[in-house]
Amino acid sequence: MKRYRRLHGESGVVAYDSGDDWIRVQFVDGSLYTYTYASAGPIRIEQMKQLANAGQGLCSFISRQVRDQYATRSEPDDT
Repeated sequence: MKRYRRLHGESGVVAYDSGDDWIRVQFVDGSLYTYTYASAGPIRIEQMKQLANAGQGLCSFISRQVRDQYATRSEPDDT
């Protein structure tokens, strides 16, 4: 996973990874969420990738635009 740059100070996102049709986001609590074209739509996934690469706005975008539209979620204590 790549470290999220947090260009504008604090963020709930700490790291991310992405592929052709998905993005995986790690939050400060250690939880991992995977968003896919199927779960959130291609336009939103591509926007999330751009924000992640830019290092700003990803957490806000997730809370405003995609919320619970994730494909998978794992909590820090999941094995």
